[in-house]
Amino acid sequence: MKVVSTLAKATFGVTLGLALATGAARAEIPVGLAGPMTGPEAQFGEQFKRGAMKAVEDINAKGGVLGQKIELVIGDDACDPKQARSVAEDLSAKKVAVVIGHFCSGSSIPASEVYQENGIPQISPGSTSPKYTERGMDNVFRVCGRDDQQGGVAADYLSKFKGKTVAIIHDKSAYGKGLADEFKKALNAKGVEEVFYEAITAGEKDYSALVTKIKAARVDYLFLGGYKTEGGLIVRQMRDQGVATTLVGGDALLVEEYWAITGPAGQGTLVTFSPDPRLLPQNAQLVKYFRDHKYEPETYTLYSYAALQSWALAAEKAKSVDPVKVMATLKSGAKFDTVIGTVGFDAKGDVVGPTYVVYVWKDGKYTYAE
Repeated sequence: MKVVSTLAKATFGVTLGLALATGAARAEIPVGLAGPMTGPEAQFGEQFKRGAMKAVEDINAKGGVLGQKIELVIGDDACDPKQARSVAEDLSAKKVAVVIGHFCSGSSIPASEVYQENGIPQISPGSTSPKYTERGMDNVFRVCGRDDQQGGVAADYLSKFKGKTVAIIHDKSAYGKGLADEFKKALNAKGVEEVFYEAITAGEKDYSALVTKIKAARVDYLFLGGYKTEGGLIVRQMRDQGVATTLVGGDALLVEEYWAITGPAGQGTLVTFSPDPRLLPQNAQLVKYFRDHKYEPETYTLYSYAALQSWALAAEKAKSVDPVKVMATLKSGAKFDTVIGTVGFDAKGDVVGPTYVVYVWKDGKYTYAE
């Protein structure tokens, strides 16, 4: 397998020199992968890369797509909207058949406009903003769920605890604010009003003023629309001030780096995410492969694999890699057996498949909450 990598300000063409045991023949179909390979969310980019690289290897080992090998071309957007657009232009210039990515919704949304202009399908493993698929575009797809689903599951779970107080914060990002808004909407619909709703600034180190406000309001549950670094710092600073408030968040907190930041302070953190595909019996050998290579395929690793797998299966069904035919097949109601389960796509490009569940952090690991 040959992998071509690029930063948004660099050119394509850096060969990583990976080849299948079946031969190192030049790939004939370039497929794009885009995500945060650097920056604060780089662990998610690494998940994307690991999953997609393994999918390419496995697909090529079985003869490729329609008898042609596929080649992975990687773009780094660092979860920055402007950089994402530059990456999209680079990938489009490489005439990739599909783009797997991006991760941050704030990157996927502007990048998707470039892909649409160039007739390229985009399948995101992790962009959850409803806006991504609500613009009437025919080229956008995702194998993950949406924030209105995720926020609703969190609201359902917390509404079971009668009389508990809830506060909501977000980091102003497309993902963070979108998730917080959807959670608020679902929570309010259940007759529960938050004690406060406000924004924080991503990248800050001192959240003592926020913690003081949480303590004064006697908040039982703090919902965060945001990422693991801010969430981890807030939890640690709450515990340092003797505040026992439970942090609740979305999928961006379900990564081992979160616990590396919090340590035992992260105990009890509640997180929404789709069912863990590592637990599916049919994935035993695939999970073993990653672990044998000293890598834990958590969160979006297998979602990246499934996104590329879905495209390959659609191309086989369409008997063509022509983007128009593949996109029509993806939205035809067809079902595809992937590593995250059987999935399909609706007319908007949203996945029809696994929904969200609630996890809890305990002793450095996350497991399904009761």
